Amino acid sequence: MTLHTAIEQFLFHQAELCDAQDWDAYLALFDEDSTFHLPQWESEHCYVTDPNQGLSYIYYADRSGLEDRVFRLRTGKSAASTPLPRTLHQVSNLRVLELPSGELQARVGWQTLYARQGAQGSFFGHATYLLRRDGEGFRIRRKHVLLLNDTIDSVLDFYHL
Repeated sequence: MTLHTAIEQFLFHQAELCDAQDWDAYLALFDEDSTFHLPQWESEHCYVTDPNQGLSYIYYADRSGLEDRVFRLRTGKSAASTPLPRTLHQVSNLRVLELPSGELQARVGWQTLYARQGAQGSFFGHATYLLRRDGEGFRIRRKHVLLLNDTIDSVLDFYHL
């Protein structure tokens, strides 16, 4: 299997885990010190690049942020996410770059379709992953998501991205 195909399959697997709401397996894809960033747009074509200097829709400095969201989903402490939507994540246009550090940068286009309580919608954008090899697989070191349709008229959470 080529590197491109292996990364593509990894990202498809991540999407399937999120759609299946298999949170333990989903979280296991992320390193403990991995970051997750969904910045806000400052203008039509500029977005926040430093989460410490601007606003973000979501910013987790490490995996514990995702773990906290999953805890809230499981315990019903996230009223805005009850019930959880049904989702379909689609990943496309993969570009892979091997970095001098040995890590891999994977850039994709994505779309998530969702249905919840009789309403349906979609979010779409670009995502950049920093991956490290882990045996025959990969682990996510960073997930940076650009939401292109950022006029948000519903709940937006990590499981939409």
